[in-house]
Amino acid sequence: MFQGIVLEKGEAGFVAGVRELDDAALAANAADGDVVVRIGWSTINFKDGLAITNRSPVVRKWPMVPGIDGAGVVESSTNADFKAGDRVVLNGWGVGETHWGCLAGKARLKGQWLVPLPAALTERDAMAIGTAGYTAMLCVMALDRDAVKPGDGEVLVTGAAGGVGSVAIALLAGRGYKVVASTGRAAEADYLKGLGAAEVIDRAALSEPGKPMQKERWSGVVDCVGSHTLANACAQTRYRGTVTACGLAQGMDFPSSVAPFILRGVRLLGIDSVMCPMPDRRTAWSLLAAELDRAKLAAITTEIGLAESLTRAGDVLAGKIRGRLVVDVNR
Repeated sequence: MFQGIVLEKGEAGFVAGVRELDDAALAANAADGDVVVRIGWSTINFKDGLAITNRSPVVRKWPMVPGIDGAGVVESSTNADFKAGDRVVLNGWGVGETHWGCLAGKARLKGQWLVPLPAALTERDAMAIGTAGYTAMLCVMALDRDAVKPGDGEVLVTGAAGGVGSVAIALLAGRGYKVVASTGRAAEADYLKGLGAAEVIDRAALSEPGKPMQKERWSGVVDCVGSHTLANACAQTRYRGTVTACGLAQGMDFPSSVAPFILRGVRLLGIDSVMCPMPDRRTAWSLLAAELDRAKLAAITTEIGLAESLTRAGDVLAGKIRGRLVVDVNR
């Protein structure tokens, strides 16, 4: 037996709670998984918050164990690429939406979804990073591929106090970029500067409707917010600069024009972490293991137990969480 968060929906409505589960329940609800992982750590991402609070229809199958991220040790496997004792990390692939996820003591997963955990990272480290940090690294990799160099000018990170933003600041500052952090939480300025931000600006400067072409400032952008913030970031990006878009905290709309793209050659790159090809995943995790300052990772992270996930999920959606919540699924 092991514990897990179970989401149920029926005639009585929506219910979320911690339940005792067993291998039979796991097999019945994740029958297409060929690797059983004993999960040590998970985390609460924005999508997990939506699922646990039922504020958006992200869950497509009931009942569901949420948790789009997990790290642990292989217990058994019929997949040739993994054997008992291997340490692995899981991000995305519809887990926690259409396939039972990792906010539980065990998960039955497809081997093709798993990344071997780099030796330099503990399972807890991996979930302190989670999809948020892995997405941040995908953004940094995209800026690098587009040849945005530290000497080219300032790089903007929006939604800076959240999980993606916090890790992005630490990674970019570690590579020598001058990072400007945009946040609505002025009290977090010292925290953001501790991660490496050279300047902290109020998100209000970007979150209202603006002109389609504005004064050039950013050589690169990591945007976690969308809507007017993304539109203004594009309007302020320098000639042939690059904007990476990975979030929608302000909204899914994009009230912009083609002007920055055809008059300044600005490039807008969408960053998908859910179905990202395996070679990019492995590269991202390898770079995270090599580059992410563990002291900064510790500053980003708050640890909670499994049951606390139910109460903290709403805080994630409300933007009340600094950095990352890492979940010890066995307490």
